Amino acid sequence: MAQALEIISDEDRYYRADNFPKGLTRKVVESISHIKNEPAWLTEFRLEAFKIYESKPMPGWGFFPNFKVDIDEYVHYIGANRKKKKSWDEVDPEVLKSFERLGIPEHERKYLAGIEAMEDSETVYANVKKELTDLGIIFCDIDTAIREYPEIVRKYIGTVVSIGDNKFSALNSAVFSGGSFAYVPKGVKTPMPLQAYFKVSAASSGQYERTLLIAEDGAELEYSEGCSSVQDKGTNFHTAVVELIAHKNSKIFYTTIQNWKKNMYNWTVKRGLCHEAAHITWTDVNIGANTIKYPGIVLQGDNSTGDILSLAFAGSGQIQDTGARIIHVGKNTRSNILAKGVSLDGGINSYRGLVKFTTGSSNAYSHVKCDGLMMDDRSQSHAYPYNDVSGQNGTLNYEATVSRIDEDQLFYLQSRGLSEDDAKLLIINGFCEGVTKHLNVEYSVEMTRLIRMILEDGKVISEHSDSAVS
Repeated sequence: MAQALEIISDEDRYYRADNFPKGLTRKVVESISHIKNEPAWLTEFRLEAFKIYESKPMPGWGFFPNFKVDIDEYVHYIGANRKKKKSWDEVDPEVLKSFERLGIPEHERKYLAGIEAMEDSETVYANVKKELTDLGIIFCDIDTAIREYPEIVRKYIGTVVSIGDNKFSALNSAVFSGGSFAYVPKGVKTPMPLQAYFKVSAASSGQYERTLLIAEDGAELEYSEGCSSVQDKGTNFHTAVVELIAHKNSKIFYTTIQNWKKNMYNWTVKRGLCHEAAHITWTDVNIGANTIKYPGIVLQGDNSTGDILSLAFAGSGQIQDTGARIIHVGKNTRSNILAKGVSLDGGINSYRGLVKFTTGSSNAYSHVKCDGLMMDDRSQSHAYPYNDVSGQNGTLNYEATVSRIDEDQLFYLQSRGLSEDDAKLLIINGFCEGVTKHLNVEYSVEMTRLIRMILEDGKVISEHSDSAVS
């Protein structure tokens, strides 16, 4: 009888994995931690974050007031209750079909070191090749890392993006589920890119993956991820937190292509920390959704460097508020920001950036270039730079352009035998090239196809036109 009462008590205290209600409460937070059988320190981490989340108001700056999002209208955990799969043959056919459309099996057959595939709140497929294990590289989902490498996770989680950094870092810290974890030991280089795919399929739900990547002294880590969502009438809410830690003389290269549906809110916090002579590159491509995201780098160590490459497309009914944050702390630090935005069919694109030289950052250098391309009279392009130069002998270069597609270029290309659609594709691909050239081959091919789809959807070019431009 006592045992039966205990089971009933648990059912009263926690939600089932497949039966979470809308809204965010303490019970929701505790239920997620209970389902995942997490250690007490992580439950406390979540609950502290929940308190901070409740205490902070929704931001009132920038484009936030335009969105009028009620977070309590979303379900914040979608439990798959699935065992981790080790082979594509074991994955649910519908899930497999959605991932095959993204080209994951082809990627893996060719060269991928490992893949984490996440459906809604849970990882459904995981495979890490022996080559990684032999090198001492750890690559898994964050839930596995918490169970198997708790000392590493506890040491680093929340150290670059703190719980109280903003309302959405607190939200993610309270309810995060899934996401990637990678640890590359001293002097080791990932033999090929680590790769992750995230997909949202449940209507009116939130997704909150948490990614933590660590490169020890002299290590080199390359990571790529793709994101997608099912098109439906209901909105979805996505708030991820990504933390990168690059130790002395190490390098981290992080690439993401986020191809969300249009009626989705994507408010993500991404930040990296560079120690002495370390380097971080963010390559960030945003398609679909209403996005607020500014990947950041703190150049803490002397002689550390950082690059942020950003590309965003804003179509009908979309606001893409993207940019970069770089803070120079150490001496002789270097940074580069390249932001490209394309607005079409009435979309709004904006660059919002911060470059800060702190008082101790002598001989710092930063170059910022943001370019906007508007495809029609209804679209908008904005730039909101904020530069704070307090260090000694620092140099900051900032340049920005906003333009329409060049009619003279179109005429010239058409006179050389290209159709008008092919000429537009060539010009826009050229505009984006400063960012897309840094993508690996498979992503570059995917990006070319996506650009065509975006322009067709925005009625910039005709659908299904035969093209000589690839």
